[in-house]
Amino acid sequence: MLDVTAFWIEKPGVGLLRHEQLPPVGEGDVLVKTLYTGVSRGTETSVFGGHVPASERERMRAPFQTGDFPGPVKYGYLNIGVVGSGPESLVGTTVFTLYPHQSAFVVPVGAVTPVPRDIPARRAVLAGAVETAINVLWDAAPMVGDRISVVGAGMIGCCVARLAHGIPGVSVTLVDIDPAREVVADQLGVSFSDVATAPQDQDIVINTSGSGTGLQLALETVVTDGTVIEASWYGDRPATLMLGADFHSRRLTIRSSQVGAVASGRRGTRTTRERLVLALELLRDPAFDAVLTGASSWRTLPEVMASLADGSRNDLCHTIDWRDAV
Repeated sequence: MLDVTAFWIEKPGVGLLRHEQLPPVGEGDVLVKTLYTGVSRGTETSVFGGHVPASERERMRAPFQTGDFPGPVKYGYLNIGVVGSGPESLVGTTVFTLYPHQSAFVVPVGAVTPVPRDIPARRAVLAGAVETAINVLWDAAPMVGDRISVVGAGMIGCCVARLAHGIPGVSVTLVDIDPAREVVADQLGVSFSDVATAPQDQDIVINTSGSGTGLQLALETVVTDGTVIEASWYGDRPATLMLGADFHSRRLTIRSSQVGAVASGRRGTRTTRERLVLALELLRDPAFDAVLTGASSWRTLPEVMASLADGSRNDLCHTIDWRDAV
């Protein structure tokens, strides 16, 4: 039996590291030694704070979650590791797995996805974020030459902006309340705007801010008869909108997007695994390194998660280094 270290949310706002023992590696399984995990700031800090609504607790379960909301629960889904044992063809391969923050784990072979050899392991942590961005853009269906705004320059918003940047003739603007995000926008090759100067009459506006004010701004800046893609997850927090102004007269639409299912326009032709493989291939783009704005040892994960949740740490994607963990 292999002893490992895992991060648990004991109760809302309280995290700790536990020692556990792994089950034997069975036929059809792989043992993976974790290199890096990433904190999906929006979702994971909501989970850390106990903000998963009771109605969503089953739908919000991560693939290899242990425990239940609000806690104790082991939660997370951005894991890059190396296969230590299993099928000979996979041993030594770097893989992405939708697994929580843990130093090593055993899962079925089908749960791991090989990372292309030319992609740095730490960057590959973003596979889940880029996969979400792919789904958002499948829902948004941008066209050549579109004007696109992304409200909220967080991890998902930045990944959406970078992917949209590659469409010929498209102009992309990241909109955020934090002026420091302009540096990241420059690195991603897109424009930046604060809320006061956000461009108007945008063909597509995607809200990833996780705030009602961000969604309101999206409605105010999209074209008449336009559709706003709502890609935020609010947990148990309400969002208030002013729908008594020109929402009806301009015939605006709010459409939700989330990664749990392949976007309806591609559901008949793409599987979730194909979508993830595509995300990993797109991570050959070194511009995505701009989204990796924080790094810590696994030893400090409880403190890091608390600081991300209370806003004292403002990283886009914070990676956790497990390479020397036991």
